Amino acid sequence: KLAMEFPSEDIFLMTASPVIKAVTNFKQVSKTLEEFDVEEQPSSLLEKRYPNIKVIQSGVKQLKSDQHKIFTEDGKEYMYEKLCLCAGAKPKLIFEGNPYVLGIRDTDSAQAFQKKLAQAERIVVVGNGGIALELVYEIQGCEVIWAIKDKAIGNTFFDAGAAEFLIPKLTAEKRETPIECKRTKYTMEGSEEKEGPTAVSDKLGSALGPDWHEGLHLKGTKEFSHKVHIEILCEVKKIHLQQEFIQLQRTSLTFPKDEKNVEPDEVLWPVYVELTNGKIYGCDFIVSATGVVPNVEPFLDGNNFAVGEDGGLTVDKHMHTSLPDIYAAGDICTAAWEPSPVWHQMRLWTQARQMGWYAAKCMAADTLGESIDLDFSFELFAHVTKFFNYKVVVLGKYNAQGLGLDHELMLRCTKGQEYVKVVMQNGRMMGAVLIGETDLEETFENLILNQMDLSAYGEDLLNPDIDIEDYFD
Repeated sequence: KLAMEFPSEDIFLMTASPVIKAVTNFKQVSKTLEEFDVEEQPSSLLEKRYPNIKVIQSGVKQLKSDQHKIFTEDGKEYMYEKLCLCAGAKPKLIFEGNPYVLGIRDTDSAQAFQKKLAQAERIVVVGNGGIALELVYEIQGCEVIWAIKDKAIGNTFFDAGAAEFLIPKLTAEKRETPIECKRTKYTMEGSEEKEGPTAVSDKLGSALGPDWHEGLHLKGTKEFSHKVHIEILCEVKKIHLQQEFIQLQRTSLTFPKDEKNVEPDEVLWPVYVELTNGKIYGCDFIVSATGVVPNVEPFLDGNNFAVGEDGGLTVDKHMHTSLPDIYAAGDICTAAWEPSPVWHQMRLWTQARQMGWYAAKCMAADTLGESIDLDFSFELFAHVTKFFNYKVVVLGKYNAQGLGLDHELMLRCTKGQEYVKVVMQNGRMMGAVLIGETDLEETFENLILNQMDLSAYGEDLLNPDIDIEDYFD
């Protein structure tokens, strides 16, 4: 966007990765909902399209904000007039530096994972967000012990009801054939991974797109498809390597049969996970899918940035950080403006794209001395994704975030087909979760945005025999 606004200005894009993420197949589903694929492309494509963009492939070593200078890992320095930090976030690993713990957040780590999975008979997955959900659903031929700290799966996106609706899909034997993957992966010549447990790269790759697991062959050594056991309300207490575990003389458990796990395990595993509920499981490796932390490290030293509670650089409603001429967008930043009552920040692809686009508009407006209003995409939280092959739409305060006890829920559920939940407060719709092909997203989006009083409709709001769209279009 900046390149289009300022064709005569030089724009530098600094990235540690040889490829850049491009948004393709963009589709505006409704006023606030958008769908797109994320594709890796060689940076030369971007330079071809916009001659005033130069891609510098190097990590950032240091920022000297008082001098308006950036120093890169390869020993060069660059002056800037305006700077936007979009360094994303990095996986929050349960244990740093353990070769048996894999964090998944980018395409490089997904490939390392795939390599390990091919030899794996059992893995432990820790985490309860989008990546953990997709992973557990896609893995075949390998026992999966899934440790979650909540009562129900998918806590970031759902409540217990939605989780119940999805669980049968985890045990279903019949699998739909996955659709062809639209992502193309470019690897640079000579960047082959070195083998061995230390091959897990600590360099930050670029974050995964919403369809990251398609086209990856997620299959372990065994010949069955799904075998998932969920351990709820627990976290990882300790990880023991094989030698330590033998010395401990404790008992680990086999994969539970019929949900009963009392059998001691005779097999020796490379690594053991001790959970806070007292159970110990051996496995080939552990996947840490426990969220992300903003990647602020390279920029803090010597600069007086204001940092949010979640560790991100705080930005105002024009995406300014606390330092002059420096903006931030995406996972690295923390929205510090007074949000709309039905919007909240979440580190997702959709928000990263919106923030990046809006930050460019703000940088342009500041340069030209114009004023600008907060972008419409920050009016309503809206996200569309796919879990367990169902279309999933979440709108507004879909989990009653921040509403306290002062709200009520309405539900409609058809097993195996759809799950509809709306969050109501004082007769007004504040949020919704739609799983399946419900076709209600636009209607509900309008109802949340215009805050119409719906108390007169009562339970009929979700009555499948009443065509609600006719009322409110």
